[in-house]
Amino acid sequence: MDVARLSAAALTAVVLVTACTVTTDPQEVPAPAEPSTSSTAPAPTVTGTVDRAAMKSDEQAAVSAVDAFWRRYFADQPGQPQYRGPRVAGAYVGTNGPPCGGEPESVPFNAVYCRPGDFVAWDDNLMAAGYQQIGDAWIYLIIAHEWGHAIQARLSADRVSVAAELQADCLAGAALQGAADDGLIEIEPGDSEEIARTLAAVADDYPWTDVSDHGNAEQRTAAFNAGVEGGVPACLT
Repeated sequence: MDVARLSAAALTAVVLVTACTVTTDPQEVPAPAEPSTSSTAPAPTVTGTVDRAAMKSDEQAAVSAVDAFWRRYFADQPGQPQYRGPRVAGAYVGTNGPPCGGEPESVPFNAVYCRPGDFVAWDDNLMAAGYQQIGDAWIYLIIAHEWGHAIQARLSADRVSVAAELQADCLAGAALQGAADDGLIEIEPGDSEEIARTLAAVADDYPWTDVSDHGNAEQRTAAFNAGVEGGVPACLT
């Protein structure tokens, strides 16, 4: 995972994946209803075999790095309660994931933070598609964003933005850059390109996210970059 510095230039005109209520069939992503000026890429799908063991290893590494960053961050903040990370329910397939609140079934091809259960979970096929076609940056970005929602649940209400999805994008950027600065993420050649491709693959002209609550491509790129460049404080002001 190459985040020696997540340059804003590498992320221009792209947008971070977030999935909280996504219902799109991963095998058939329809064309956008209206044209967009953002940079786009085909939505990943699973084709052929995927090195699931390597993918799971990257998922564990991403969870460990993001959790360790937030543990250190909260420890450095005076007056904050002791940090405890969300439960990691991990991978599911289709509707076989853990229930959340009053929803008895999980959403296929999705990743989620469930506030009532305080857990993060993701569809195994969602991870496999991006991992196969883009690389390990896909894994890190999805997990960092959903962890961002868990952090929002741990903040006082006055520090949580009404634009919750954009704030989670910002927190993801802060966490990944912070984890790199702390030496928690190993630097690999080519990861900056993977990050840009991951963000571009789920720009706002695909139905994976709703612009009305997630923001458009430019807004989400700006939010992610704000976290990369300004750290957590940039996400809370």
